[in-house]
Amino acid sequence: MVYMLLAAALLATDPIDDAVSRVSARRCRETVDHLVSFGTRHTLSDRTSPTRGVLAAANWIKGELEAAAAGSGGRMSVSIEEFGVPPGTVRMPKGGTITNVVAILEGSAPGAKERRYYLVGHFDSMCADVMNPDADAPGANDDASGTTVVMEGARALAASHPEATIVFLCTSGEEQGLLGAKLHAEKARAAGVKILGVLNNDIVGDPWGTMHPLLTGKPAPAEMGSYVRVFSEGVPRNPSAEQLAQIRSLAGEMDSPSRQLARFVNEVGTRHNLTIKPKLVFRLDRFLRGGDHTAFLEAGYPAVRFSSPNEDYARQHQNVSEIEVNGRKIRMGDLPEFVDAEYLAGVTRLNVAAVLALADAPSAPSNVRLVTAKLTTDATLRWEASPEADTAGYEVVWRDTTSPVWTGVRDAANATTLTLPFSKDDVFFGVRSYDRDGNRSPVVFAGAAKE
Repeated sequence: MVYMLLAAALLATDPIDDAVSRVSARRCRETVDHLVSFGTRHTLSDRTSPTRGVLAAANWIKGELEAAAAGSGGRMSVSIEEFGVPPGTVRMPKGGTITNVVAILEGSAPGAKERRYYLVGHFDSMCADVMNPDADAPGANDDASGTTVVMEGARALAASHPEATIVFLCTSGEEQGLLGAKLHAEKARAAGVKILGVLNNDIVGDPWGTMHPLLTGKPAPAEMGSYVRVFSEGVPRNPSAEQLAQIRSLAGEMDSPSRQLARFVNEVGTRHNLTIKPKLVFRLDRFLRGGDHTAFLEAGYPAVRFSSPNEDYARQHQNVSEIEVNGRKIRMGDLPEFVDAEYLAGVTRLNVAAVLALADAPSAPSNVRLVTAKLTTDATLRWEASPEADTAGYEVVWRDTTSPVWTGVRDAANATTLTLPFSKDDVFFGVRSYDRDGNRSPVVFAGAAKE
């Protein structure tokens, strides 16, 4: 049944393909260049200049998002949000103001629009000294590139009609301790906002790293520019003792909601044959490092990080300088000439496809469990129905315990129970919902219960 639905859906214009087609590499190039033109976007930089510093950048971002919102028919709102930081805060010892820019594309379906899915990037930057607010800090790759994903994503999606709500969040204070994301996520948690997925983009504009043609004088290996890393945590942040015991008993260390979100991104990239493919990396972030997605995870929200394949630490968080390479003098630092606009547009397209697929899918089924009333050699799964009126059915998925992705699927139609002739010992199970247009939710990992 689900395959007939998918075939019928493909005969109509695909809203995801439409949105992806609106992403412009030229605009990505222009956005990075303009963000760099503010000289520095350090969180503690001058807030009075109209052309330099973090507030000038925030105001420009707001104006660009408002221009995008003009094409939404009134469904997208744009605002500046500010948070006061008290003195004594690490990396802000004198206190100050954190400024984020937020655009919200309201969902179109009454039963779905309370769900929110985020595109996130930080627009603040730093030089070699994280406490220096005055020196030039172009921050082209870290993280004008991620901010560009958010802004270009808003431009591409403004004309779409997602069923759930999409939020485009440009944060500051990331380099000072993830402050903008942390304060936004804590405010959302206190207000009971239903955030079900956060796609954080940080350092997504340069796939070449130390192999960049400007450094080597040679063409870069093509495979480096074909994928983006997607990081996800395996065990949810701050589980209770009871939750941790259950994770251990089910061997669910690789199946957090964030890990399912990463697998969802991977499936979307494959299904839509996008030029930049996701490479799943099963860890929170790069080794012993973090980003704005960490702040959302700490607030209890599923989140993943997009990051390009190679980082060149000789250019990241460095002062702008000039060096000689193979007899050629080149500028060094986190500069716009090292950002590849076509690659950045490809990463943006993957984000646009993933976030719209999340917003158009029905809610994932709840209380997914393997029935353990008695020992059996088969597997009976049960779950609670998704609430959306256009939910058409459910799929049970499975994979070997050593497989990183779901490999098997069985359609359950509109039933909320299914028995499969598989040993519970050898595979992991999950369930996802689908709607009449063939949109699928992320998978929910199966727990265990007597009934």
